[in-house]
Amino acid sequence: MLTYAIVIFAIAAIGGVFMATKVLSGQLAPWPLSIVHALLGATGLIMLIMMVLEGSAAGAVTAALGLLVVAALGGFYLASLHMKQVVAPKNVVIIHAGVAVVGFLILLSVFLGL
Repeated sequence: MLTYAIVIFAIAAIGGVFMATKVLSGQLAPWPLSIVHALLGATGLIMLIMMVLEGSAAGAVTAALGLLVVAALGGFYLASLHMKQVVAPKNVVIIHAGVAVVGFLILLSVFLGL
């Protein structure tokens, strides 16, 4: 299941990079992409939660889950701004992305056995 979660988060990250470039240039990200990004992120989180609750996850997966939950909370804030047609502050976008990337890299390190 870890492999599937990593693939899902990677696809979400590709959309996230595109959205971040829009927001960092002062534009709103496209709504359809924002929704797909959120749904993929939620799917990945559910998969990680299932792994942790089953007891089949390494401690690092639990740490990654914690970071990705924090990133998701930042994503909810960004979505709330988007709903108001407000371009998000750049620092919030960077923090959201940075926390998500660290969580993803931890997952990847578990997968690669590092």
